[in-house]
Amino acid sequence: MSSPGHHRPQADGPRQAAGSPQGLPASGLSPKGEYRSAARRYSSEHGLARRRLCAAALGVGALAAAVTPPWVAAQGERAAPPELALEWPAPRLHGQGRLRFLGWAVYDIHLWTPQPALSALDWPRAPLALEIVYARALSGQRIAQRSLQEMQRAGAIAPDLGERWLAAMTRLFPDVQAGDRITGVQQPGAAARFYVNGSARGELRDAEFTRLFFGIWLAPHTSQPALRSALLGLS
Repeated sequence: MSSPGHHRPQADGPRQAAGSPQGLPASGLSPKGEYRSAARRYSSEHGLARRRLCAAALGVGALAAAVTPPWVAAQGERAAPPELALEWPAPRLHGQGRLRFLGWAVYDIHLWTPQPALSALDWPRAPLALEIVYARALSGQRIAQRSLQEMQRAGAIAPDLGERWLAAMTRLFPDVQAGDRITGVQQPGAAARFYVNGSARGELRDAEFTRLFFGIWLAPHTSQPALRSALLGLS
């Protein structure tokens, strides 16, 4: 609505820009060209807004708010990561999945085991590895914070213990870019060992941490039951 005194009069008919061909609008484009130009601008602006929204949500670890089903079967078989040759003679791919947020891939995850079978009840007592292949940039601090939040789904963690675990994970998990890999190896009842892009990063020798960390994906209380089913072969 125009304010009083600033009302612009409307012409009786369509206005023609000086110097523009008869029948064309002031832009010099045909009506069809105007429509296509506007559509391209809308698509570009809409896509940019969507990417910014996704990046902002991922930056605060809001992965659980996926609009589409977050875990779907990843396509195709995958060779065992070379770091697992240091752990077992013949790693086996047991299950895999993909995390999406607002339609964007965040990472693929693969469950590796040295044994031919893994029971959904026995995973806390079994040697296994989870390999995560990132599809986009995420900060190591956010990965650590989100991990601790998910571990707390199993029950309250004492504040001082949570602080120690968060500090350890912040040291272990670097900032990642698309294509980077973090592999966690469970030594049941003993420790969690981590590799980044095939290089040893460090370990945390704490049985309770190990159980809760791998339980983020494998425990019945996981926030992503479809992922658990895909990894453990329950679906």
